[in-house]
Amino acid sequence: MRRLLARLPFLQRQDVIRSTQLRLTLRYSMLLILFLSLFAAIAYTLVHISITESQKDKLRLMLDEEFRLFNENGSSIRGGSGGRGNSLDTELALGAEQAFYYWIDGRGNLLLGEERQSGLRKQALRSFSTWEHGDNMQVVELQTEDRFRSARGKDGRETTTPYMVASRSLYNGDQLVGTLYVGMDVSSSEELFHWLILVLIGLSLLFFLVALYVSYLMAGRAMIPIAQSLARQREFVADASHELRTPLSILLSSVEALEMEERVVEEPFAKRTLGNMKGEVKGMTRLVGDLLSLARSDSGRVELQQEWFDYRATAERTIGGLKPLLEAKQMRLIVSGPDTLMVRGDEPRLQQLLVILIDNAIKYSPAGEEIHVTLAEGRNRQLPAVVLSVQDHGIGIKPSDHARIFERFYREDKARSRQLGGHGLGLAIAKWIVDTCAGTIQVDSDPGKGSTFTVRIPFQP
Repeated sequence: MRRLLARLPFLQRQDVIRSTQLRLTLRYSMLLILFLSLFAAIAYTLVHISITESQKDKLRLMLDEEFRLFNENGSSIRGGSGGRGNSLDTELALGAEQAFYYWIDGRGNLLLGEERQSGLRKQALRSFSTWEHGDNMQVVELQTEDRFRSARGKDGRETTTPYMVASRSLYNGDQLVGTLYVGMDVSSSEELFHWLILVLIGLSLLFFLVALYVSYLMAGRAMIPIAQSLARQREFVADASHELRTPLSILLSSVEALEMEERVVEEPFAKRTLGNMKGEVKGMTRLVGDLLSLARSDSGRVELQQEWFDYRATAERTIGGLKPLLEAKQMRLIVSGPDTLMVRGDEPRLQQLLVILIDNAIKYSPAGEEIHVTLAEGRNRQLPAVVLSVQDHGIGIKPSDHARIFERFYREDKARSRQLGGHGLGLAIAKWIVDTCAGTIQVDSDPGKGSTFTVRIPFQP
């Protein structure tokens, strides 16, 4: 199988065990990354809520303290005298984590204020002008100078700094006396949240890669008994198919010999019975041959013969061998294409491919219809290719079944397929031949409108 896969494009055709292992690994890994993502989201949310609530509590304490001091010492301002008051100025000092405070009266005039960094006042007042009176708390973005100086000794560049701001209004009855605004710098926590996201994403990716590797190993171990069972099944099918070919050939020869007996010819019942036996033996012979072909494909022991031959001449010989089937259903087969089509490849396999497609068209087309076979030159993956097209006017295939018709033993209508002598292996073998030759096969079909199978087989010039 390795030698066969080496000649094909990567992942064009994989062993069923390996593909199953990869699918299991992918499913386990996707489930794991879902849980990792959920864990990271929950961890980030909890940390974010915890730190944010802690900052809000600190800011409320600052606001309560400033408001208490104002109530105790700010009678002159509450009375509307407009004086600043040395005692109030002294008491309303910035705390250790406090970035600024501003007292704005009911007419919007700034009466008191202080900030740790210059340039904040105008921005802050402009932002506060849109706030509603009362108790509020939100984060505002203000332009500040970077803490670090540039290499030339000039002022550092400006940057946006987040501040958490709380406000509380003071009323004298229904009249607004003023509003106190207190703010604290939360840029460090915002930076912490940013780095926390990066760390959680990095750890999630790291654990995902580790889990992906472990899942692949575990899936491989789980597939060992399945692989052994499948190998024994393949060996049995190959051995049984090989052993059945000889007795079936003898049985077919015996039936044909009996048909030549004069007494059988004169006896309608015996003739009809032998005819039925002959048809069933031929069907069993085809089934055994198909099973043997699939067993060989699974074992990877198939070697393609690369030789030049005229595919048009091969097609003519193949069609000649199928004339009894065509005549039995009064069907016509029309071949179009160049008189000579030289290709390089495995002639027996390409002939088998043509037989499968034409036989499939004959089975599923009503009597008296035409089948069109087209041979042409083309390109496939930048290489010269032979293009084979087989068109019929039969029962057609539902679009939902286009991908499944190439599966082994799949039949859209099992009862009808059995009646027509099909086993559901022909198109699976055709797909295997096409894949082995690094080609492509496509189907264009609708129920009641017939089907067209198009094959492109590249070859080295």
